[in-house]
Amino acid sequence: MEITIIGTGNMARGIATRLLAGSHAVTLVGTSSEKARTLAGELSGDVRAAEIGDHLQGDVVVLAIPYTAVDDVLGAYAGQLDGKVVVDITNPVDFSAFTLLHPGAGSAAQEIAGKAPGARVVKAFNTTFAGTLLEGRVADQPVDVLIASDDEDAKETVGTLVNDGGLRAIHAGPLARAAELESLGYLHMALQEPLGTGFASAVKFIG
Repeated sequence: MEITIIGTGNMARGIATRLLAGSHAVTLVGTSSEKARTLAGELSGDVRAAEIGDHLQGDVVVLAIPYTAVDDVLGAYAGQLDGKVVVDITNPVDFSAFTLLHPGAGSAAQEIAGKAPGARVVKAFNTTFAGTLLEGRVADQPVDVLIASDDEDAKETVGTLVNDGGLRAIHAGPLARAAELESLGYLHMALQEPLGTGFASAVKFIG
């Protein structure tokens, strides 16, 4: 499958690493083509580079960007997201005060769905950390990726990508559950200092 990842930061690197491990093709889109080429050159597999504004490739688009950058990216791709599976990994956090924001739509994912109504929005990867995605495992257990969407086919598509990369997909329900996932993502970040885990922990469900 061909996936476009918008972003060139640590989460883009981690998600791209898992997708490439699953033998999928990845196009990295950066604010400059140089940033995207640099990251692409550090990864192994079928990976290409592009710049914000270039035509989107593939049927799956991952928004590996900060919550504050969402509006700019959606504006740059107005109309191009129609029919595509759009994976929102953001957590709406005010990092200056380290407080959780509460979007009027209920969650960042629902906000994106409202601004890009033709997109098939899926919430995923927001409870995972970049470093753990590089390895795909923590304490010899596959990293769990919680997935929420109103589009069952889109949810299955993302679940397949997750599983192909050696992770474990867990279906968390409709897109309305994104609010709880974003709260969990924030809590996971907030616990790093008291636990001293240095963003190397994972949320794991055992049963």
